[in-house]
Amino acid sequence: MGIMDQKGLHKTVEAIASQKFSSEKEMLVSVLNQIIEHENIKVTGGRIWQLDAIEGDYILLYQTGSLEKIDPMFRVKITDYPLFDLIAKERTILGNETNEFLRGIGIFQYSASGVGSKIRVNGKLYYEYLLALNSEQINEDLRLTLNIIATALTSQINQIRSLHRANTLRADIDKARELQKSILPEHEYYFHNYVLFGITDPAEIVGGDFFDYLEIGKDKNLLGVTVGDAASKGVSAAAEAMYISGALRMACNFEIKMALLMKRMNSLVNKIFADDKFASLFYGELSTDQSGLFLYANAGHNPPMFLRHDSEEIIYLNPTGPVLGPTPNAKYTIENINFQVGDVLLIFSDGVVDSTNSTFEGYGEKRISDILQQNKHLSPKEITYKILDALISFSNNGSYSDDKTLVVIKRVK
Repeated sequence: MGIMDQKGLHKTVEAIASQKFSSEKEMLVSVLNQIIEHENIKVTGGRIWQLDAIEGDYILLYQTGSLEKIDPMFRVKITDYPLFDLIAKERTILGNETNEFLRGIGIFQYSASGVGSKIRVNGKLYYEYLLALNSEQINEDLRLTLNIIATALTSQINQIRSLHRANTLRADIDKARELQKSILPEHEYYFHNYVLFGITDPAEIVGGDFFDYLEIGKDKNLLGVTVGDAASKGVSAAAEAMYISGALRMACNFEIKMALLMKRMNSLVNKIFADDKFASLFYGELSTDQSGLFLYANAGHNPPMFLRHDSEEIIYLNPTGPVLGPTPNAKYTIENINFQVGDVLLIFSDGVVDSTNSTFEGYGEKRISDILQQNKHLSPKEITYKILDALISFSNNGSYSDDKTLVVIKRVK
């Protein structure tokens, strides 16, 4: 699975898991079976294990696939698998199978990813469920796939368990809304040879999208521009968004190198928030350099669209690393583009492309790129509202709505 597929995979699993089930086991089994049937997810089978904290082992809960079936009451002792101690920290591990019985039925390598809550056994933390998938290759791609699947499943389990506690007071929500509004920057911003315009529209009273402009350095000769999307909704997403935005502002005061900045942001999200949370983040820096240099890093965010004034070609600023949170030791590379006068960069959240109309048709990137190409001569504010107006018209009475954020940057001289 590629970096760009992570958010799509999360939504696929989330859609399956959000159906009505009589139990957590039924939900986990349904998700596993539908993942195996999904043509874009290269998985051939799998097993679900449940922790028995009293006995200190995992008992087989469900299995499917082409391998020889294991006894339904089969157990694996935690003490026989030292690598299990890493799951609470890294969520997903890959290892060589040492159990002679399992090797005898053809399992020579295994993957294991933690789902649900963490439970303390003999002083160490272990997930209450383990998800193990069969694939032709047990490699890093499978680990990333398992991370996202486990994150989505854990999120759904937590939502089910907290449903009866979800009656949040209106006064608290109103305070959260006002706080979130207070940290968003002014819509329009002027920096050196550039004009910027940004706007966010939450699907609920508060949301998980945010954008920001960050003046960097004593001489303010750099401007950080960021758009982020916490992968949940409502108050919890708003809290995560505000934390990430605040952490970025603090970090920029120290003029940290961009690769290190992204690594630290990933580590913070991993440590601070529950392990069913993650966020995508696009971060770039404009400078006063006449060459129009723009450095950027993209943590699993929708690729922004870069359009030159003299061309119809869209250049996509693809992810340079995974989403923030699930992979604590992830690395991020830095890429660059150069703005010429009249060039336009559009940064947006997935709520823009994923909005649907009454027939469940998604808005999609093609409509956005068409509007951008047709209106590149306009100001950033005008381009933004052209896209928003078309999106609102398209998604009126639509079946799906998410937080929407747009930031347009244009070099004007």
